[in-house]
Amino acid sequence: MSNYIRPKVNGATIFVTATLAHRERSTLVDHVNHLRSAVRATQAERPFGIDAWVVLPDHFHAVWSLPEGDRDFSTRMAAIKARFTRNIRRAGFRPPPPGPTAQGVVAGRVRNSLPWKDAGLKPGLRGNEQTIWQKRFWEHHIRDQSDWENHMTYCWHNPIKHGLVNDLRDWPYSSWHRDHV
Repeated sequence: MSNYIRPKVNGATIFVTATLAHRERSTLVDHVNHLRSAVRATQAERPFGIDAWVVLPDHFHAVWSLPEGDRDFSTRMAAIKARFTRNIRRAGFRPPPPGPTAQGVVAGRVRNSLPWKDAGLKPGLRGNEQTIWQKRFWEHHIRDQSDWENHMTYCWHNPIKHGLVNDLRDWPYSSWHRDHV
């Protein structure tokens, strides 16, 4: 496994992406109010600006601005993911159990693997409890105004890219509506 070291820049503006463990699910838009609550609680604890945010069924993209003297975006992401997971579990969310494809298929053949590996299960979780998020997240430090504009546009147009809407104004889970009223 690689030993990835994230940049540490005080007051940085960062583009982030977090993805569900199961890309075929719509958990984020189905429970968007729990995600919003997790973000608000994290912002209250560790302030950061939200330049752009878009929530899709199975992932989100955001452009965050950290306060001067603060470079810890990883803790914020971890807190948002943990709070969202805790919130939806408390509300009764239980992901469907893994189906018969839990062993996986490669070139038409069933391959043997650890039972939790392809099913989205983590060792140490209780019973058939499943992880909600992919383990890591993706980040990119914004370099300049042009880079910022490109990532803002990427956030807002992502629902079109994924075929969810034809016009970005039709996607309700986007900060575009906050900034273009």
